[in-house]
Amino acid sequence: MKTVLYLSFVLFLLKCGGPDLPKFKILTGNKSNQFTWGDSLDLKLNKTFEGANVRFFLNNQPIEEKHLLTNEQPMGTHPLKAIVSAGEQTYEVESTLTVLAPFPPKLYTFELIATYPHDITAYTQGLEFDGETLYESTGLYEKSSLRTVNYENGEILVNKPLDANFFGEGLTVFEDKIIQLTWKAKKGFIYDKATLVMQKSFEYKDSKEGWGLCNDGNFLFKTDGTNQIWTLDPETMAERGNIQVMTNKAPIKNLNELEWVDGKIYANTYQFQKDVVVIIDPKNGIVEGVVDFSGLKNQVTQHPQLNVFNGIAYHPDRKTFFVTGKNWDKLFEVKIFLKE
Repeated sequence: MKTVLYLSFVLFLLKCGGPDLPKFKILTGNKSNQFTWGDSLDLKLNKTFEGANVRFFLNNQPIEEKHLLTNEQPMGTHPLKAIVSAGEQTYEVESTLTVLAPFPPKLYTFELIATYPHDITAYTQGLEFDGETLYESTGLYEKSSLRTVNYENGEILVNKPLDANFFGEGLTVFEDKIIQLTWKAKKGFIYDKATLVMQKSFEYKDSKEGWGLCNDGNFLFKTDGTNQIWTLDPETMAERGNIQVMTNKAPIKNLNELEWVDGKIYANTYQFQKDVVVIIDPKNGIVEGVVDFSGLKNQVTQHPQLNVFNGIAYHPDRKTFFVTGKNWDKLFEVKIFLKE
């Protein structure tokens, strides 16, 4: 199945000179405005002037009227623009182009390997192993923390409370540092890994909020509650760009806790109706797989504060995943495999 492109028209018109604004519209050669990789956009306007010059741009890069859509086109919604020049008059027409994944995600399930105790008061936001040490970030105002945990018995080895004004979010272990996000304060913290002593803070820029965090050993990857994953420079924490996460049908929003495993990003999604993790290609944002964790929530103590499935950590030596949820009293060790 090829990638489908949806062209939803949201027009913005700019005119320099003259009292009347022509109602331009970009036509694409397909009434449904749906395209696949390998098709060509047949671009023109619904009206023009004699002798007018029309130029088209995709992602602010010039393209021809007949433009081949290749598999280099990234996922997500991208700007499409036409600039019309006629004498001293210039008109600008803007639209958007949405690229969906070229295939549906594969479906995965899990095998339960072991169950361990977990702090029922922990509103789990981030979870990551460094050797046998499990680092956990917890949330909620006045209750957020950074901690190390003995995963086998659930003992909290070191607990570092956050200031009451911060709502803790995801974390990742990068070299000799622990990097932790906060939610709406647009601020993250960097700690010494050995002591959990805070070294400095950093500010978010274009990303809206702090949700999940992971790294590939070279860069950090951050979610902000949308369908975007931002790439951060680990030295400066500057945002270097982003991908948009898409299935073959729609964007995947509310991307939450992240884990990097074998070149893919595994992401929790914040939702109450389904306990799933999506597997994302970080090069283009395609959702390659969906892991169904249905049934785990039924195995934890049911109580009024029980919240969503969140928290995924990969143990490279055991080649297993450890998963839990917000205010869950159990931590589950699982193996993931394709669903038959």
